[in-house]
Amino acid sequence: MRQLVELQSGIERINAANIQVVAVSYDAVDVLANFTNRRSITFPMLSDPESKVIKSYGLLNAEATETRAGTPHPGTFLIDQKGIIRASIPGTVRERHSADDLLKAAKGVFPTE
Repeated sequence: MRQLVELQSGIERINAANIQVVAVSYDAVDVLANFTNRRSITFPMLSDPESKVIKSYGLLNAEATETRAGTPHPGTFLIDQKGIIRASIPGTVRERHSADDLLKAAKGVFPTE
């Protein structure tokens, strides 16, 4: 969840660019509430305990290992107001995207006037 903390650190710049961050996690609502309180996360975090949304975006890590079975791959999607995915920015366990990465990608997809 370190990517979420990084996004929160840039949330004012993200919001100023008219971008809404929403996170989806397989964690339970109480776990997400605890995390958002501890880390002062201000954007919505949605619980997907059955990983339905995670699977629909192709992010479920089905590869079974001792510690990672069923853990989603990190990913960032830029979705327009009509719900159309305009860009997908895949991540890895080691490579997470920053607020700067999100803003740069959005600028290419949603140019400002």
